[in-house]
Amino acid sequence: MIIRSARLSAAALWLVLAALPGAAWSAVSATDKPAETVEIDRIVAVVNNDIITRSELDEQLKNVRAQLRQQGIAMPPDRVLERQVLERMVVEQIELQLAHDASIVVDDDSLNQAISGIATQNKLSLAEFRDVLQQEGYDFAKFRENIRKEMTLVRLRQQNVDNRITVTDQEIDNFLAQQRRQGQGADEYHLGHILIALPEAATPEQAREARDKAQAALQRLKAGEDFGQVAISASDGQQALNGGDLGWRKAGEIPSLFVDVVPQMHDGEISDIIRSSSGFHIIKLIEHHAGPRHTVTQTHARHILIKTNELRDADHAQETLRVLRARAQAGESFEELARANSEDAASAVKGGDLGWVEPGQMVPDFEHAMDALQPGDISNPIKTRFGWHIIQVVDRRQHDDTDEFTRDSAREAIFRRKAEEEHMDWLRRLREEAYVEYRL
Repeated sequence: MIIRSARLSAAALWLVLAALPGAAWSAVSATDKPAETVEIDRIVAVVNNDIITRSELDEQLKNVRAQLRQQGIAMPPDRVLERQVLERMVVEQIELQLAHDASIVVDDDSLNQAISGIATQNKLSLAEFRDVLQQEGYDFAKFRENIRKEMTLVRLRQQNVDNRITVTDQEIDNFLAQQRRQGQGADEYHLGHILIALPEAATPEQAREARDKAQAALQRLKAGEDFGQVAISASDGQQALNGGDLGWRKAGEIPSLFVDVVPQMHDGEISDIIRSSSGFHIIKLIEHHAGPRHTVTQTHARHILIKTNELRDADHAQETLRVLRARAQAGESFEELARANSEDAASAVKGGDLGWVEPGQMVPDFEHAMDALQPGDISNPIKTRFGWHIIQVVDRRQHDDTDEFTRDSAREAIFRRKAEEEHMDWLRRLREEAYVEYRL
């Protein structure tokens, strides 16, 4: 483990011993006779008031080499790899020092929850997960501390970078418009097309005549004439004899001239005249098929919360909720019981009503208990970090949230991009301001 500022006295001693670069530390007998040289460890970098040792660097090199072999990546020369790994350790050390100064601490409860989550993602119990790590040669105590370190760095980044980033609605609109222009949308469009062609190097008179012809065609369409008939009689396009039918086009297959126009149109709508070097165009959006829809199961739920304190322990809270549950099942109004007894001030005034809840909106323990209920059911008392609850499911429904999902996905993509750029700038500033001395 890298020695922290809390061990400055030891670090100072190491700095003295390592004053001569590359020198090994030797055990010398009491009679000053040469003894067998035993290299214990040495400093490879000084980072502000902390150090990085050779053994720590070797351990990281071992891990990185194993990872590269697993990924099938060719191993760089030892010197290059050593320098890269050490630089990464230096930057990480600077971040950890800043986290220490900012009093960012990951407590054991948070750490245990995170490790349990990792085990669950791998469909293992915590004991099974520990056994698997040990079988693969990983020390569980070191694994825990590595996770604690990663959580510390995440919190540091959130505090110094993520919390300062905003994504505006205009940025989301621009992002989605760019996706449509680049053909990354999943929508499909059935298009009709009329072209009034212009000869190459057309004269102003020829351009005026062509525009008048296009305007006349547009007036016929606005008067209700069939698009196919107008295309057959007036269009110079290759699909004129097919009624100007361009067929179904994915977003990426729409001609670039129309890519900003078509996605803004409604089914059956006819565009204004669009000018290009080849002539004057009129587009009809015959039909539009949206991409895959995104639906979620929403649950309309109510709850009653009882908190524990110095005067009310967990047993008392559970017994109180069991009595309230029995009264509700006997016919009393859940809403009135919630108004009179729930300690969730925000929902109590609404009879415990939480509204329509989507997956991931509630804490996991609450959500698991709620999802196990049928409409009308009331749960047994369940515990979350907020206290003890009973939950009533009022109703469930399938909700199409494609628009919200699309915008949320765009918001997340923009946020990640901005956060990554800002994080790189922030790390560069930290690195430039730190005192670093290499002793490789």
